[in-house]
Amino acid sequence: MSIDYSADPQLLEMRDQLDAKEKDRLSSLAAFSCDGLRRKRLPEEETGHRQSFALDADRIMHSRAYTRYIDKTQVFYMVRNDHITHRVLHVQLVSKIGRTIGRFLGLNEDLIEAIALGHDIGHPPFGHDGEKELNALCVKHGLPSFQHNIQSVLFLDQIEKKGRGWNLTLQTLDGIMCHDGEIHSHALRPRRDKNFADFDRELAEKSRHPFTALVPMTLEGCVVRFSDTIAYIGRDIEDAIELKLIKRQELPVDCQKILGNSNGKIVYTLVEDLIKNGIKGDMVFFSPEISEGLKRLKAFNYERIYCNPAIKQGLDLIKKCYQVLFETYLEKIEKADYGSAKLVDFFDGFSAFYLENTPAAAKVRDFMAGMTDDYFLSQARLIGCEVPERL
Repeated sequence: MSIDYSADPQLLEMRDQLDAKEKDRLSSLAAFSCDGLRRKRLPEEETGHRQSFALDADRIMHSRAYTRYIDKTQVFYMVRNDHITHRVLHVQLVSKIGRTIGRFLGLNEDLIEAIALGHDIGHPPFGHDGEKELNALCVKHGLPSFQHNIQSVLFLDQIEKKGRGWNLTLQTLDGIMCHDGEIHSHALRPRRDKNFADFDRELAEKSRHPFTALVPMTLEGCVVRFSDTIAYIGRDIEDAIELKLIKRQELPVDCQKILGNSNGKIVYTLVEDLIKNGIKGDMVFFSPEISEGLKRLKAFNYERIYCNPAIKQGLDLIKKCYQVLFETYLEKIEKADYGSAKLVDFFDGFSAFYLENTPAAAKVRDFMAGMTDDYFLSQARLIGCEVPERL
């Protein structure tokens, strides 16, 4: 018996009323749910009572890729400590921080949530170190550079649901593509009036030229980009203190004075500054002193945490495993041997368009980017790779 997912007309009317109320409740510069754009090549029947961007958030949370966040490195890997941040907690923190900022600025919290929950879905095993290794392998095999924000879009737009994608709105996909939280920005002004043709051009340009500067098309996307930084900057410090890599008193004195010396105080200070500044000239921004303090703190984190050899336990072995796994899967896929090494679990039932139009190396990229840390290690063991042990 088939299930009828069509919404009750009364609920549809209530949804339309909620959409209409946004014009009074939200800032005139907010993204309104009724303006959510989906690709016309993927027509949909009535999507029920949920508003456009809320539906995007639901689809992301029900994706297989979202489930795999649970065992993906944020910064620290091969560490036996249940209190260290993993990717799933990070995206939840970005969502919470972003929705708080959005509420005070009169922006669309549903869109902020959708962008935040989906922004890191393309991260491969072992965080940015894994991303660098997968990038090297992609370039070696003639693919565009690997970038997790691009891969996040590919997963949600082209790979999930066996190659059909989730048909998310342009506003959500654009926010995910443009999130770049590692880039320091004093202020962000959205590049409005993008359409899917513009989005696809930017996606292709970013793939070819990784240093291409992208800016979201909505203020909600700009808020998520700031929230990404706010969510990780102090939390990474707390994790590093937990692992005894740094001491709290070692934080730059000027940063402590401006931002505070704990994650809670840093988050509060940065969020409060954005809220107090408000939206001016279609722009969200940090005040100059706060922006400089944040920039200085980022530099400290890169020097003392992200580039610290102590956090790269087992990296040489992980890099070797990446290389051997990539070559092993590539050989099998080139022979159309999808029944080996768990490839069948990923590719079985994929759309003919994806299977026929995606190069073998890109299929390997997509398969490996979706792996959790533990799954990566288990597959490496199966083919005889030496793998590091958690400490």
